[in-house]
Amino acid sequence: MKKNEEFVQSVNPKGQKSCDSFHNTIEFIGKRWMGIIIYHLLDGPKRFFELSSEIEGISDRLLTERLRDLEAHGLVIKNQSDPKIRKVEYELTPKGKELEDIIQAIFEWVKKNGCCYEE
Repeated sequence: MKKNEEFVQSVNPKGQKSCDSFHNTIEFIGKRWMGIIIYHLLDGPKRFFELSSEIEGISDRLLTERLRDLEAHGLVIKNQSDPKIRKVEYELTPKGKELEDIIQAIFEWVKKNGCCYEE
């Protein structure tokens, strides 16, 4: 694929070159567990324990950390319906939902090509 020089040279609203934004975004989404958390939230809002039980192997500490990262970047919102009940749900924001096509494209690539590495 040829690099799009306009993309590489353009500047985003925060003043970063787009290639820096691209690299930072790939690194952010590629953090361990980040993609699978986003994937599970594509179905709709979930409580912490639901995410924890659906994502085998993730620790509560790391799930909390990743959810905070996603929230800080505007991809997830934490909804607390009633403080007395302490019911909290995590939900993708519209910005977070825009990642659905990307996640789906990765799944299609894996179906076609298999896993890239063995653990």
